[in-house]
Amino acid sequence: MAEDPLTPAQAARFLKLATNASVTTAAVLILVKAVAYWETGSVSILASFVDSLMDSGASLLNLIAVRYALAPADRAHRFGHGKAESVAALGQGAFIIGSGLYLIIEAVQRLLEPEPLQAFGLGVAVMVFTIGVTAVLLLIQGYVIRRTHSAAIRADSLHYRTDLLTNSAVLLALLLAQFGWPGLDPLFALAVALYILASARRIMADAFNELLDRELPEARREAVLAIARSHPEVRGVHDLRTRSAGRVEFMELHLELDDHLPLVQAHRIADEVAAAIRTENPSADVVIHQDPVSIAEPLLDQQIEEAEEA
Repeated sequence: MAEDPLTPAQAARFLKLATNASVTTAAVLILVKAVAYWETGSVSILASFVDSLMDSGASLLNLIAVRYALAPADRAHRFGHGKAESVAALGQGAFIIGSGLYLIIEAVQRLLEPEPLQAFGLGVAVMVFTIGVTAVLLLIQGYVIRRTHSAAIRADSLHYRTDLLTNSAVLLALLLAQFGWPGLDPLFALAVALYILASARRIMADAFNELLDRELPEARREAVLAIARSHPEVRGVHDLRTRSAGRVEFMELHLELDDHLPLVQAHRIADEVAAAIRTENPSADVVIHQDPVSIAEPLLDQQIEEAEEA
């Protein structure tokens, strides 16, 4: 069963819960991994420690950005502050790239100058604890993402999904080292670094798309057009434009209506279509322009001709 849409106050509480949980988790993991690396000398644990260090910076950036993004629209920001989440996602991507490059350098150095691992039991215990704490945080973030569709929380969650995988890899590297395969420790760290760089690419691509006002997915656009066309008094729909800014999606379209409709009736139809669209897209800000059908059709023909010539 579909969950009821959140009020702005409820969404704000969920976002603050997710960001506070992320910052707290990052701080705890930094502490325990620092101790584990100091005791074991494992470059895989160092990889995980550096990743958590970067996550803490990203989570703090997220905390600031989400609180800013939650601010209501004002005279200087008529469309709200939602794109602060995308800016934060770009910052997170930069953090991740930095950690990935650092880990590649450390892993290559350890391959060239191998060192034995120490305090094996402590290292394993820390990684098991890390995996458990990360899994709990991911459950919290997953629920918040489903309810709020926050770009910043989605990017932060990708960090920690990456952590879950990398921490599992570190645990496996420690176990293999204990059974006579110490050379795999830096190789696992190198693999983690490459995966981290791939994650940064995805995060930054999503953020760029939102900052550049990329259209919503085609399936979403077709669904909006279908809703508008389903109104019995709508003769046609054109010039649908969509974009997103944080948790808000902006949708603009033109309705083609009978030429001689009174303005009050045209306004009523536009309101009904907008309400139907918002029912399926609760976070949408819908703007509708009404065109007489006799004017809209020649304009569409002209647009088609220009597109064919181009």
